[in-house]
Amino acid sequence: MVRLLIRTVIFLGSAALGLGVASLVLDGFTLTWQGFLVTVLVFAAAQTILSPFIVKLTARNAPAFLGGVGLVSTFVALLVASVVANGLVITGWQTWILATLVVWLVTAVATVTLPLLFLRKAVQKRSDRK
Repeated sequence: MVRLLIRTVIFLGSAALGLGVASLVLDGFTLTWQGFLVTVLVFAAAQTILSPFIVKLTARNAPAFLGGVGLVSTFVALLVASVVANGLVITGWQTWILATLVVWLVTAVATVTLPLLFLRKAVQKRSDRK
């Protein structure tokens, strides 16, 4: 149960970082502070639900594209978040492409590095207790 909670927090944190970085570096990517939390939750939920579906669909119909599943699920999750949540507006096809790349890259890096940062602190606390 604790691991699931930690993974959820890390996933939400990586989604927040990805969306935040995209809003800072892309002109056509508008993320309002009022809708930030809802947008992060909708984006993360969409990613969680869509990724396995897209993997299964791709593996069955186009296995050569399995490497791009993360990009596709990120794009679709951005699309869902922009439709469902009021806090995200993406304008221009170039921004859609760049936003997909930026959010995918930042969330991928954050998903790898955030656990290392948190686990290092937890391991240090345990060793300090002994």
